[in-house]
Amino acid sequence: MLRTTLASLALAVFAVSAHAQTIRIAIGTQDSTINCAAGGLMIRELGLLQKYLPHDGQYKGADYDIQWKNFTSGAPLTNEMVAGKLDFGAMADFPGALNGVAHEAGGRHSLFINVLSGSVQGSGNGIVVPKDSPVQSLADLKGQTISVPFASTAHGMLLRAIAAQGWDPQTDVNIIAQPPEVAGSALEAGKVAAHADFVPFAELFESKGFARKIFDGSQANAPTFHGTLVEEDFAKQYPELVVAYLRATLEANQLLAEHPEQYSELIEKVSGVDAGVVYLYHGPLGLQTRDLTWKPEYRQAVATAIDTLKLLKKADRGLNIDTFIDDRYIREAFKAQGLDYDAALANYAPQPLKANDAVSGQPITDLKRVAQVWVQGEPTVRSYASAEEALAQVASLKQAGKAVRAVYTQASDSGIKLLANQAWYVQAQGGQLHAFLLKDQATAFAQTQGGTVKDYAGVSAAAVAAR
Repeated sequence: MLRTTLASLALAVFAVSAHAQTIRIAIGTQDSTINCAAGGLMIRELGLLQKYLPHDGQYKGADYDIQWKNFTSGAPLTNEMVAGKLDFGAMADFPGALNGVAHEAGGRHSLFINVLSGSVQGSGNGIVVPKDSPVQSLADLKGQTISVPFASTAHGMLLRAIAAQGWDPQTDVNIIAQPPEVAGSALEAGKVAAHADFVPFAELFESKGFARKIFDGSQANAPTFHGTLVEEDFAKQYPELVVAYLRATLEANQLLAEHPEQYSELIEKVSGVDAGVVYLYHGPLGLQTRDLTWKPEYRQAVATAIDTLKLLKKADRGLNIDTFIDDRYIREAFKAQGLDYDAALANYAPQPLKANDAVSGQPITDLKRVAQVWVQGEPTVRSYASAEEALAQVASLKQAGKAVRAVYTQASDSGIKLLANQAWYVQAQGGQLHAFLLKDQATAFAQTQGGTVKDYAGVSAAAVAAR
């Protein structure tokens, strides 16, 4: 059994009793990268790790020195792991691969032990342009400057998207390095034509009103995720502590599933990311799926990242995926929590929505048409059977003097969750609305299916007129 194997490994390497000694557990987090929340911010804020740390056997009498350090991206986190200052680190597939390469270059090893949140289609990474830019799609950016955090998962997405256009990234576009904290002001000032970024900055910039999303990672059909790495030496010496950390992650994940609004508020309080954007990811039918299992698509994402690093000349050799990705610890954590890892591994469904229509009270069954409204001051998000119904209710709420925090709808083609005020719509005969990320997608639908293409202002005005 795995528990026996891990215990034997620990005893072989950790022969000296842990009695009366202090064990450091140093964890690098990315609080503003909100799909890392279940592996960092929530564990820290709710004290979940302490709940699972062992205090018997070889750990009897041991003191735990739990250290947390927050980062805005994976590259500096990796630097501190390689320097021996951190034991765990949360980051995406692309910087995670770079983490493994950096450890190998230093004669050490790290292990990718679990997924935290991701999308097998690629949603989460995105490209935005200034709100008033004439650019409507990636094809309009040829010859222009696009900024991106270098060595990030968004960088990998951007390179793949450019390749799909048949462009040369060295000559057909000007790619510059820019972290999200700089990119926001650069977009507002018109210093860059576009910015590519990872979770949650494309949607966060949209929600702040100065940018517009013109490309979602799902269009590149390149799986992406964030997950956790651990120093191999630490994992060999303290396998039970690795499992304890993952059990805390599983509990945090369960809390997010059960109370997405409550913990979206907590994440906003700590990270500064608007709760409305957090809910876009962590709420039901979210833009990404919280998934702690090593699905084949996520394994492939790591392999693709390694190949991309070679292309960028950031790695002169590959990694052995079969040893770099290690699912023993997450499987043991699932077992300890009474959960079925293999069932979760086979499950590709998004976080489910089980709700009644806020007007009729009837159960919502057509999830392709569902829309949601988060009213300021209300503890839970309202759900509606259709976008047209939701927008009519938004008009009534505003007339009653109530502030609307966020409105969500589902894309009619891809099914991804959208901020409704940033979407494009086709209003069919009879008033039924179909939502899309891009104007081009809406136009193509209208040409084949009929209907009128409108932006959010247009469909909102129509909803008011129809009341």
